[in-house]
Amino acid sequence: MITKRKTENRRRLKRHIRLTITGTSDCPRMTVFRSLKHVYIQIVDDRAGKTLVSVSDLTKGVKETLADSKGQVAVGRAVGKAVAREAQAKNISKVVFDRNGYLYHGVVKAMADGAREGGLKF
Repeated sequence: MITKRKTENRRRLKRHIRLTITGTSDCPRMTVFRSLKHVYIQIVDDRAGKTLVSVSDLTKGVKETLADSKGQVAVGRAVGKAVAREAQAKNISKVVFDRNGYLYHGVVKAMADGAREGGLKF
């Protein structure tokens, strides 16, 4: 159950993390977002204020591969691999991981592991 207290705690953690993590053009920030149904990953250059790569489980190429996947963790791993593929296509090999206030386990960990398997370094 999502309560006001849980969302406030996540926002507080997110603010603290964002004070210490910034993305540059050499090493952009990879941020994750998870809703109750979907997962999203963006690679952002904070200095230029631009999103370089954006992938979710609703993206065309990823959606077809997820037809046989079951569970959010498997979906997170597939999205992590897809974002790594897209980043490699744009010559991005090193990123800073922003967990966006979420605890590093479950879906968030699976997304990070999938991105590492795909070739991203962080």
